[in-house]
Amino acid sequence: MPDRRTLRAEMWIVLWLSIAAAALRSLLSLVDSLTRGEPLSGQSTTLVGTFIADRPWLDVLFQAAHIALPLVPVLLVVHLLRRSGEGPRAIGLDLRDWPRDLGRGAVLAAVIGGIGLVFYLIAFNLGLNVRIAAVTADPHWWTPILLVASAAYNAVLEEVIVLAYFVHRARQIGWAPWAQIGSSALLRGAYHLYQGFGGFLGNLAMGAVFAWLYRRWGRVMPFLLAHLFIDSTAFLGYYYLGGHVSWLP
Repeated sequence: MPDRRTLRAEMWIVLWLSIAAAALRSLLSLVDSLTRGEPLSGQSTTLVGTFIADRPWLDVLFQAAHIALPLVPVLLVVHLLRRSGEGPRAIGLDLRDWPRDLGRGAVLAAVIGGIGLVFYLIAFNLGLNVRIAAVTADPHWWTPILLVASAAYNAVLEEVIVLAYFVHRARQIGWAPWAQIGSSALLRGAYHLYQGFGGFLGNLAMGAVFAWLYRRWGRVMPFLLAHLFIDSTAFLGYYYLGGHVSWLP
């Protein structure tokens, strides 16, 4: 096992290659939104869009690259865990307890997803959030597949790095439990600042709950599955229902 100084350097390098760098860009995006001279609720952001509309075959390649390339830091995390003699099982990234993981993930998705939707609608109507046009991708037979793949990308990146790996290494370095939970939640919230203050606060709360439970369960899979269920439902729901449901901005 590397010493604490090495683990600390490793942790921050991984974060700045992934979540921390994205959080900084997200902060700048929020500053841009706040200085446009129009309310946040009058602006919108897209989570899954179209890169090249006139050449669908090339667009799907761009989509695949957009999903796959940012996951390289996750492979780095797995490599670093193996190198330290722990392996991915140290953070519960395996299928050895999949029935319980699936059940916990489904419950978390139902509770967090439902509360998150209500919170988003309240924040949007209070002018604290931009309108989230979750999906603007052109309709093709492969679009639903790409939406689920995008949801999986979000789940793997956030839960493996900002939740499991970060809390695991912070604990090994000697951070207090409150610092582990608070820092993980803050990173998750900052990563979503581009959505507005509502997105920040909602994900801050979600991050605190996830980090607290992760410290109890010691497995990342329930949270990865919950995130996958939440985002898949959001993306597919918006894709099929967007513009047809009056209460959805």
